[in-house]
Amino acid sequence: MEQAPLSTNEYTDDSGVKYLFEYNHCDSFDHLPQNKIRQCWAIAWNQDKFIVVNDIENPGTYTLVGGTVEPGEHPDDTLKREIQEESNMRVLKYRPIGYQKVITADGAEEPYYQLRYFAIIEPYGPFVADPAGKVTEITECDETDYTKYFNWGEIGELIVNRALKFKRQYDSTK
Repeated sequence: MEQAPLSTNEYTDDSGVKYLFEYNHCDSFDHLPQNKIRQCWAIAWNQDKFIVVNDIENPGTYTLVGGTVEPGEHPDDTLKREIQEESNMRVLKYRPIGYQKVITADGAEEPYYQLRYFAIIEPYGPFVADPAGKVTEITECDETDYTKYFNWGEIGELIVNRALKFKRQYDSTK
């Protein structure tokens, strides 16, 4: 059973479709219907910076590293694959931050879920190119200036603040 959302946000995409995003923190995604999970994104830390990638569909904008769950793929595997493809980095440690339930305002589509993770990563080597061609640049972002790259309002703040909490916990155990 889902809890009441911590934050709700309305969004209209470029084609005029209206969405409602309901965000919640969680420590596990096991309670979500696996067949309704579409995307996995991470605040992925390489030492003291987290990675953002350019959004080729919206030049000059950035987003978290991540992407679409492929048929039959577990979301944790999606996370690892997408981080490798989009940044040429490996996941050393990860955990859930929370999830966003996406609802189309007109009810034309069944609700689905976007997962948000915290991850510690390290490079395999230099970034060359995303095999899907969607990412052509990665940037390291400081926790104090992430809104220069993406600004998801209250939901973004909840996600980043929880990731910062996890990062501090991780740093204290090193």
